[in-house]
Amino acid sequence: MGVIGDPVAHSLSPAMHNAAFAELGLDMVYVPLHVAEPSVGEAVRGLRALGFRGANVTMPHKAAVIAHLDRVADEARLIAAVNTIVVGEDGLVGHNTDIPGFSRALAEVVTEGVAGARALLLGAGGAGRAAAFALAGESVAQITVVDLTSERAAAVAGLLREAGRRVETTALTIGRVTASTVARADLVVNATPLGMPGAGKVPAVVADNIGRDHIVYDVVYGTRPTQLLEMARDRGARVVDGFAMLVWQAALAFELWTGRPAPLEAMRRAVR
Repeated sequence: MGVIGDPVAHSLSPAMHNAAFAELGLDMVYVPLHVAEPSVGEAVRGLRALGFRGANVTMPHKAAVIAHLDRVADEARLIAAVNTIVVGEDGLVGHNTDIPGFSRALAEVVTEGVAGARALLLGAGGAGRAAAFALAGESVAQITVVDLTSERAAAVAGLLREAGRRVETTALTIGRVTASTVARADLVVNATPLGMPGAGKVPAVVADNIGRDHIVYDVVYGTRPTQLLEMARDRGARVVDGFAMLVWQAALAFELWTGRPAPLEAMRRAVR
């Protein structure tokens, strides 16, 4: 197995999966595969010839790989993002484990669920679309999607309608987010690169208006909690670390490849 991306040297997936294989005594190995955009098709088609059982896909190739697969699971096709490829007798099959991974990580912290909650979602890219589908699946009442352009944000609402997800959706540009927008939300999700090294910070209008009644979920992860999560925790909010989603999406990919339950604790130790 391996992970296709550009860049990919920073990925924690090799550490997680190799720890899982060792824990279960499986004769498998997981390697980073640096693939530039022009070579995505060649790399995906080469997986079978090279004897791979599967691969993960990370930024910026989650949409580009779709054209080179034999089949794509329904939700992965709807959100135009594949993060897991299974190489099997029926060809190359694309899945998205970010959607259930998002929900599993959320459930670890918010054990009572988020049905009826109002969510503020930053980001309409692949991670944002996965989060929106996960939130709709958790029966939130309303999702406000925020992106740099209203068109990108509105496209998420269109995808949810196309998939038959019954959830009220509002689209906003980041410039139209106000303190009251944040205050009205029960759950704030950052599904943008903001907070990663060199990517800038989550906008102050969001971060400065987090309070103790919020649940704050940051899909960004690093060697320590992001500034957004640290601020939220200091103010008494419940927080969901991006590490939890990272581990859960990996565990679900592991199960697709091996047909065996993933050793979650071994994978958590490896990334921590």
